[in-house]
Amino acid sequence: MQGIFEWNLGLRFIVALALGFLIGLERETGRKEHAKFFFGGVRTFPVVSVFGFSCAWLYSSGVTLLLPVGLVAVAALAVVAYLEKIKAGRLGATSEVSVLLTYVVGVLACLADVRLPIAIAVINTLLLSEKSTLENYVERLDRTEFLAMLKFLLVTVVIYPALPNVEFTAYKLNPARIWQIVVLVSAIGFVGYILSRKLGPRLGLPLSGLLGGIVSSTAVSVATGRIARENPAQAGAALQSTLLASSVMYVRLIVLLAVFGGGFMDRLDWRLGILSVVGLMLALTVRNGREPGLATGAMPSLQNPVEIRVALLFAVIFVGLKVATNLARENFGQAGVFGLSVLSGLVDVDPFFLSVIQGPSQGRLMVQAIIIAVMMNTLAKGTYFAVLSRGNRARVLWRYGLWAACHLPLLWI
Repeated sequence: MQGIFEWNLGLRFIVALALGFLIGLERETGRKEHAKFFFGGVRTFPVVSVFGFSCAWLYSSGVTLLLPVGLVAVAALAVVAYLEKIKAGRLGATSEVSVLLTYVVGVLACLADVRLPIAIAVINTLLLSEKSTLENYVERLDRTEFLAMLKFLLVTVVIYPALPNVEFTAYKLNPARIWQIVVLVSAIGFVGYILSRKLGPRLGLPLSGLLGGIVSSTAVSVATGRIARENPAQAGAALQSTLLASSVMYVRLIVLLAVFGGGFMDRLDWRLGILSVVGLMLALTVRNGREPGLATGAMPSLQNPVEIRVALLFAVIFVGLKVATNLARENFGQAGVFGLSVLSGLVDVDPFFLSVIQGPSQGRLMVQAIIIAVMMNTLAKGTYFAVLSRGNRARVLWRYGLWAACHLPLLWI
């Protein structure tokens, strides 16, 4: 904008006047609602903006005292208007604060880059005009979701910048890099968590599992196994849900691979893609009739993936597995790495997966270790569901058994 033409004093004056008129026009629309007493409208706000512009011009000409005096004068006017509003039985100081902001807009239009007052005025007008929309949103806001958002901001905005970006120990443990991985995994899970809470109850059990798989496919397997046990009519939908959630796990790993994978990308992405498609096809083989209550079946609430305790636990497991992988490779060779991959798959595949693709070794051995880990993780989820759902064990085990068998050729291709 600055490069097209020069913002001389005349153009800046027009900007100040136009922005004051914009805010005043919005305030004028409230006159019919508050006819008894209303502060400012389509004339007052442009005048205040021009007043701010004039004070700023005099300030730049050497009359430095006039700028704060002008602000005090406008503030006094706003206070008087607010007191009259209270006497009239009305609450709220939106118009009074807006008139102060309009004065600031006029000042900035004269002294600063014009993009700043334009942005402030437009945002202020938008907030004023969308009052009912914002209030309706607040009324519908779930406190659990609000707290989840605060915890996500704590994990990303507060903790991450405070960590040192320096490598420690012979294993090159970088706290900032480790927490960056935690943030990304938490962000992916957080998106799934919000989608699951918002859309899950309306989509039914199978698609709830699809969204839940973004957060934790293991948690979905346990939850749906219990649903199948308590309500046999929903057993088919529950099995389909856990298969879909497990399929999403492979997609989630591909996303992590794209961000952190480096040399692993070309060797793992297509393997994980094939395994995800196999899971989707197995989910489609499940006969899912329209039994009563099936469409409204809902997944129990999943744990917020950005809980501080969960994030710290993930970081500890990630660091432990990164060190353990290096030690196993150095001291026990292939057998040690494969043994660790089996144990990791039974617990949580994400930390092991990330520790391997972030490690110094990117050979065939580590690709095989990842395939073994995800195979064991898939088998573990099938076992959880089969044990919990009891009467569905046969149709659960052959599907998960076939899925696990599809991993074996990928170890040698």
